[in-house]
Amino acid sequence: MGPLTGLFRPARIAVVGATDREGSVGRAILENLEPFDGDVVAVNPGREEVLGRPCYPDLASVPDPVDLAVVVVPPQVVVEVVRDAGEAGVENVVVITAGFGETGGDGAKREHELVDVAEQYGLNLVGPNCLGVMNSQVGMNATFGPDMALPGNISLMSQSGAFITAVLDWANDQDIGFKDVVSLGNKAVLDETDFVRSWGDDPDTDVVLGYLESIRDGREFIEVARETTQDTPVVVVKSGRTDAGAKAASSHTGAIAGSEAAYEAGLEQAGVLRAESVQQLFDAARVLSGQPVPESDSVAVVTNAGGPGVMATDAIGDSSLSLASFSEETLSRLKTELPAEANVYNPVDAIGDADIGRFESAIDAVLSDENVSAVVVVSAPTAVLDYADLAELVIEQQAEHGKPVVTCFMGGDRTAEAADLLREAGIPNYFDPGRAVDSVDTLARYRRISQTTYEPAARFDVDRDAAREVLEGAKERGDHRLGVEAMGLLDAYGIPTPAGEIVDSPDEAVSVAADIEGPVVMKIVSPDILHKSDIGGVKVGVETDDVADSFEDLITRARNYQPDATILGVQVQEMVDLDAGTETIVGVNRDPQFGPLVLFGLGGIFVEVLEDTTVRVAPVSESEARAMVDDIQAAPLLRGARGRTPADVDAVVETIQRLSQLVTDFPQILELDVNPLVAGPDGVCAIDVRLTVDTEEL
Repeated sequence: MGPLTGLFRPARIAVVGATDREGSVGRAILENLEPFDGDVVAVNPGREEVLGRPCYPDLASVPDPVDLAVVVVPPQVVVEVVRDAGEAGVENVVVITAGFGETGGDGAKREHELVDVAEQYGLNLVGPNCLGVMNSQVGMNATFGPDMALPGNISLMSQSGAFITAVLDWANDQDIGFKDVVSLGNKAVLDETDFVRSWGDDPDTDVVLGYLESIRDGREFIEVARETTQDTPVVVVKSGRTDAGAKAASSHTGAIAGSEAAYEAGLEQAGVLRAESVQQLFDAARVLSGQPVPESDSVAVVTNAGGPGVMATDAIGDSSLSLASFSEETLSRLKTELPAEANVYNPVDAIGDADIGRFESAIDAVLSDENVSAVVVVSAPTAVLDYADLAELVIEQQAEHGKPVVTCFMGGDRTAEAADLLREAGIPNYFDPGRAVDSVDTLARYRRISQTTYEPAARFDVDRDAAREVLEGAKERGDHRLGVEAMGLLDAYGIPTPAGEIVDSPDEAVSVAADIEGPVVMKIVSPDILHKSDIGGVKVGVETDDVADSFEDLITRARNYQPDATILGVQVQEMVDLDAGTETIVGVNRDPQFGPLVLFGLGGIFVEVLEDTTVRVAPVSESEARAMVDDIQAAPLLRGARGRTPADVDAVVETIQRLSQLVTDFPQILELDVNPLVAGPDGVCAIDVRLTVDTEEL
């Protein structure tokens, strides 16, 4: 697979399956390519001529080199045609035809064969089962959609062809243009990561938009998107939210960190801005493609309408932005140039009879203030104000000061001319003050993304051999689910655990307890009994004299509960004062697309009730681990709120990283809970562990 220049800017295109039959896809694509700047040839063994063009029986017969082959033939012959393309030296192929992996059975087999051929010849292959591709710069509409994109600096990818046709119809009406458009289809070869990488290197693409239902390789996507978003914003709508992953999970972490949590974490770590709707997607595209990034989060509001101004202020309070505090010079100027009834503090209310001169004074004053990084101009229609004049003023002021400005000109038809003027200048206009503020918030969020420095995850000195022995022992026993018998994993990776051992006789239990100061905790050890406390399989505060009897009682309870359970013994463990710290949870669930997800949050018995947790894709760096601690609502408890003794947060952060390394080193660990991990003032202690292992992969 090579660079994608020939895919979007080919000199010569062959339509394989071209036909003049009315209503056919082959005809629609050929007709859509009429405005194309380059050459278009038709390929069809059953035609000598198509729509006035000479038609060749196959790609080998085409006399001159072809840069792009668009394949519209029955699915049974697609693989053969793509092989012919490779033999003919064609490097870029778009397979429009459906009937592949999306149908299962023979279709899935055909798709595997298609991938093999593409890999053999190093083809850039889009699809199959897609709408096609576009490039407005060369007039290429190699799709069977009804509309061509207007020229622009936005590139769009979509897993839904219908989404593209609907968006283009709407975007053309809104005068929104695109550079490249690609329908991803089944993503058999090229996927979202390839296009993010390509557009990140493209000087003519200022914003990347995506409609995605899945991400094929989450880890690679994160790495590529992080590099791209340093210079080019990426905004994605991710559909297909589902609880299916959580329903299939057996651990606390698995139940919480399902598919949606994986995408939320993965997109955030990738530096991708996530839109929740098509409206948000294009609001973001407009402002990112038309306005500069603010230097800070400080925003000023200028309005002639008190109510809408308050609405904008409320929206700022709900966002990551803040109201700017004006300098004394700005306040003095506003007091001098605005009426006494006006509000000169942020938001600036020039009051209802404000004319264009008063707006000019207010906008110029706040844009001149070094404390202001962006301005939202909110206006209601009045008899003394012409919106077109105000639009021209805003355009002039934005160009003069070079700071981002968005507008909210409220009204109907009277806003049309002004909106057109603003759109041509790259200034988005909205009816709703909240949307105007959200667009500035998008700029500020992207500034933070572009300034992010991504650090590699730390590598700790651990005992991988000891950890492997624990997992190999599970394989030998045929155990897939492990409990406290796997505490050695944590020890091997430097995660503190209470003193203790697993014993298989009352005498050994007494001996181990004698070496532990004070009462002990005793737990039944069985891979078949995970919820030990539910059957009375845990005894807390056992005195030395009662250890032998407690051992017998625990074994008896386990046998009565599940006679065929495998009993590995009883764990005798140092008793940790849970009240001396905060119970947290660190866990892992493995996502099919993103791999291991590390979860942190408030732990103990309430983890699934409160769900005060946060998730990151492993491997987790120190800064990401620290952010995880800060993200949960219970973070103040760890830092000493209301007179509590602060926990050793550094120890928590290190534990998250060590667990991240463990599951990265051993992909056989499918799910893992350390719950509770007690975070005290002098460190952490992992009280219990539960995990699921794919022993066949060991």
